[in-house]
Amino acid sequence: MSVRKKIIQLVKDHYEEEFPEEEFTPGVSPVPVSGRSFDYKDIESLIDASLDFWLTEGRFTDLFEEKFSNFLNIKHTVPVNSGSSANLLAFTALTSHKLKDRAIKKGDEVITVASGFPTTINPIIQNGCIPVFLDCELGTYNIKIDNLEDALSEKTKAVMLAHTLGNPFNLKAVTNFCKENDLFLIEDSCDALGSKYDDKFTGTFGEMGTYSFYPAHHITMGEGGAVVTENGVIKKVLESIRDWGRDCWCAPGESDTCNRRYDWELGNLPYGYDHKYIYSHIGYNLKLTDLQTSIGVSQLDKAEYFIKRRKENWKQLYEGMKSLEEFFILPEKEPDSDPSWFGFALTVKKKAPFSRPELIKFLDERKINSRFLFGGNILWQPAYKNIEHREVGSLSNSDDVALSTFWLGVFPGLSSEMINFIIESINEFVKSKIR
Repeated sequence: MSVRKKIIQLVKDHYEEEFPEEEFTPGVSPVPVSGRSFDYKDIESLIDASLDFWLTEGRFTDLFEEKFSNFLNIKHTVPVNSGSSANLLAFTALTSHKLKDRAIKKGDEVITVASGFPTTINPIIQNGCIPVFLDCELGTYNIKIDNLEDALSEKTKAVMLAHTLGNPFNLKAVTNFCKENDLFLIEDSCDALGSKYDDKFTGTFGEMGTYSFYPAHHITMGEGGAVVTENGVIKKVLESIRDWGRDCWCAPGESDTCNRRYDWELGNLPYGYDHKYIYSHIGYNLKLTDLQTSIGVSQLDKAEYFIKRRKENWKQLYEGMKSLEEFFILPEKEPDSDPSWFGFALTVKKKAPFSRPELIKFLDERKINSRFLFGGNILWQPAYKNIEHREVGSLSNSDDVALSTFWLGVFPGLSSEMINFIIESINEFVKSKIR
């Protein structure tokens, strides 16, 4: 037996010793809102990659690209170092000269929503474009499509939206709007791996979809993300911008795969300039490593199970909270969708005899973690105080999100016992306020 096999065989023993299953004690044990879900096979894959000591993209990254594309039934996967980088890369790709007359330019407008995560919106601003903010629907927390037509102007070039907490937005309405008006669509699916709309995976409807593999997400690499696309031209642009903006497409450790490394004449460079050092885009270094993708390869084998557990936990919470609709706006899935839930959102109604801060404090005392719905109304955040933007219609629901919405975890690491403790605790709190 090789030394490598001996090392990998020890991993399961280490896993059982280092990560024993812990008994849950209500009120004493923490109930996380999210966390890594993993087993010894993930560690085995990581150790296998580490023994190669190939410290950039390599065989595991190639395998992850193939497996992730097969999972989503899409042609191209471009891995990056985070979901936020995926959003930045996807939007920046739309500014490429390779897209000719359709390329987005500074001053163009992009339709999005005011309630959400900053890095869905930041790439618009970072590329010199103008975000056009619409409101969300309470319950789905996705774009309120009524004002889509009103948001359209001569400068509108794209729509960039997230599937909030794994709940697909109205893709029928949004994709039709984009097609009718020749607009790009970027789907931020960082919180929605495995979600489907009309029996098709989210992230595969628009020009590009983005994903995050942070520990809180559906599968994890620790840090990592990906952009997916059906478009071969866009795929090459994504890889160029991700890899410093270089024109060369050789993988790390390879050279002259085009068989004409010194046979190019681009820009004002002299004929024969080394293609490895010719740059066709203003790029970044957003690559990840085989150490990360080795975990992703293993995690993908458990993705269906993770998605199933998230759905079960969400359903258990919903059934346990249904009797409290008088006090909360309960989450609801978008019609024609099958969400792979990231969290369970609740909005405290205005007429409720308690506030969000009171309930959050009560849950914290019981070690039940929760989170606000990301940035709330992003325009209330200090970083966005003076950005150039447009608002279309009222943003009152986004205001309510900032004031009254929070979400609870549904990730696979939460047992049925933990979910029941959450339900019992919230019911107990509400009863104490209506006596």
